[in-house]
Amino acid sequence: MASSAATLAPSATGGIAADRLRSLVERIERLEEERKALSADIRDVYTEAKSAGFDVKVMRQLIRLRRQEPQAIEEQETLLDLYRHALGM
Repeated sequence: MASSAATLAPSATGGIAADRLRSLVERIERLEEERKALSADIRDVYTEAKSAGFDVKVMRQLIRLRRQEPQAIEEQETLLDLYRHALGM
């Protein structure tokens, strides 16, 4: 228990809990590295999809739509139809 109190206690660096700050910064750095690795994995999957003949741009749209609520999708489609009609498309 004393070690956790020492971790949170301010050090001699202007009252900042240096150990806690270092811990948080290191966690963020690890998460940033994980995000880079995940981004690379996602790029690989899109490359695989493209080589299998899928349209990656359309796949990205599908993924974006799947994240949205059905009501939001319906509203967007209604507006899109309205705008198309207004432009004579």
